Amino acid sequence: MFLRNLLLSLACTAFIASSPAAADNDIVIGQVIDLSSPNASLGRDYVAGIRTCFDMLNAAGGINGRKIRFVTRDDQASPAVAARMATELIENEGADYLLGGIGEEVTQAILAAPAFRRSRLQLYAPLLSNISATNGHELALWRPDYLHEVRHMLSHFGPLGMTRVGIAFQDDAGNRQTMNMLMEELKRRGLQLAATARISSNEKQTAEEAARLAAATPGVVIVVGDTINTGLFLKAFRPQAPKVYVAGTSLINLDTLRELAGARAVEWTVFSQVVPNPANGKTTLQREHLAMMKKYRDEPPSTLTLEGFAVAKTLALAIKRGKPATTGRQELLREGDALDIGGISVRSGAGRQLSDYVDIALFRRNGLVF
Repeated sequence: MFLRNLLLSLACTAFIASSPAAADNDIVIGQVIDLSSPNASLGRDYVAGIRTCFDMLNAAGGINGRKIRFVTRDDQASPAVAARMATELIENEGADYLLGGIGEEVTQAILAAPAFRRSRLQLYAPLLSNISATNGHELALWRPDYLHEVRHMLSHFGPLGMTRVGIAFQDDAGNRQTMNMLMEELKRRGLQLAATARISSNEKQTAEEAARLAAATPGVVIVVGDTINTGLFLKAFRPQAPKVYVAGTSLINLDTLRELAGARAVEWTVFSQVVPNPANGKTTLQREHLAMMKKYRDEPPSTLTLEGFAVAKTLALAIKRGKPATTGRQELLREGDALDIGGISVRSGAGRQLSDYVDIALFRRNGLVF
């Protein structure tokens, strides 16, 4: 149902814009995302993967004979800037489609912007672990939600007899709902909360919290926070608990994490992933991504570049299958049908997230093991 609604909504939006960009017959795809804050490595990788897929498609003639013009704006991790930049993309660039950025606050700001609400566009594939408000058909989430990720992680630790769980969390509005979901899941599984620690960019405070958490002797610690704060926590926690597993979600840039925390600190850490191993060529999607990153970018592939590539490929397929609104909205997929984008199935009727793919990666001395 959800993918059907996405495809229906996307199919009609290309015929709403009346800007010069639309007259030029380009498909204008805009994105507002953080490209410059301390945590911007996520956004830069995500955009690189998206742009790489669009470069590949344009080299092959575009979508239905129309070239893609991909326009990005930096929201600097600011909700107010995000709303302003989205308005600019809609009103000045004539965006036919709009890709989301990082986090709930900037997402909600874009959804509430008057220009977005007038546009009938759908905000597609923001990097979110969850969102507190229901936004009908205005929001299309591609990646699985936090609950899918944490359940997958806990399913690996349960058989190892680890029943005492610690939580290190970055206490901000965007993470409170996530924290509540995690607490409920621990309770549902009969797991014991050993202790919690509040983490932040204050290194002294984070070190004190890490020491208190280590003293509670958890079997595993789950971190709810961004890359910077997770790295600072690991740097402080690991010397006191060298062989306690620390687990985090896919919205962590693992290369940046290793730079911040150090190679030794990231050992015995595991992270859920919403795409397969980006360095492996097992599936068509992975092979395409590796080949096109080598061809079009001067940076190494990552889980975020592969996610961006997969998101762009899904969107391109939705556009390709769409029909003009003048002929009525087309139901492109029946309930329960699936699209295979080369190794990941994108399903309708599976909830608000288009993909339910979850994997887990372990940091070892020589790198990641999926």
